[in-house]
Amino acid sequence: MMKLYYAETMMPRKVCAVAKLLDSPIDYAYVDLGKGEHRTPAFRAMNPAGKVPVLKDGDLTLFEADAIAMHLAVKAGSDLWPSDPARQVEVQRWLSFAAHELNPQTGTLYFEHVIKSHFGMGPVDADAEAAAIKATKRHLSVLDGRLATSRWLAGDGLTIADIAAGVTLPWAQKANIPLADFTHVRRWHDDLSRLKGWLDPWPERAAAAA
Repeated sequence: MMKLYYAETMMPRKVCAVAKLLDSPIDYAYVDLGKGEHRTPAFRAMNPAGKVPVLKDGDLTLFEADAIAMHLAVKAGSDLWPSDPARQVEVQRWLSFAAHELNPQTGTLYFEHVIKSHFGMGPVDADAEAAAIKATKRHLSVLDGRLATSRWLAGDGLTIADIAAGVTLPWAQKANIPLADFTHVRRWHDDLSRLKGWLDPWPERAAAAA
C-alpha cells in the first residue's frame, strides 16, 4: 500500500485527482499546514523542502507533485503518462509550460484569494494580483490556441499535463482567474470537470478544504 502525505491545497490536488481517477491503492495522511506539521523533523526527513505532497511506496520516497502523478500513472499502466517516447516529450512540454509559465501566475491568484483568506494572512495585494492577472491572460491565450485544435494538451488523450495545467481552475471563480475570454480553455475545463475526482479529489476527512 502506498501512503500519500497531502494537504487540501494546490500541488497535492494534482496527485489526489490522479489517484482518484486511477483508483490507486493509497493510504492518505493529512498534513495540517496550519499547525506546521510540514516543518517537523520527521516530515523534512521525507522532503527537505518541507512541502506536500510526498508519496511513500515501499522503499521509495517521492516528492514533487508531477513526479508523483507520473509514478502513479506508470504503476497503473495508464496512458496518463504515455509509453510512446514522442508523446512523452509532448506531455513534458506542457508540464514544463504549466510549471514555469502558467501555474506561477494562477498560483499567485490562488494564494492571494484562497490561501490568505483561509489562514488569515491579510488582504489581497492589489499590485501582485494585477501583475498575475496580466501574465495569466498571456499564458491562457497560449493554452487557448493549443486547445482550439486539440481536445487535450498532448493530443487526443488525457494526460497528466492536462491535470497539471488545469490544477488551479476549480478555484477560478474564488481566485479571480480570468477565464471569460478563453473559450477553448473553458471547454477544456468543462471536460476535466466531468472526470472522476476532478472537482472533489480529496479523501474524506472532517476538516474543511483550503
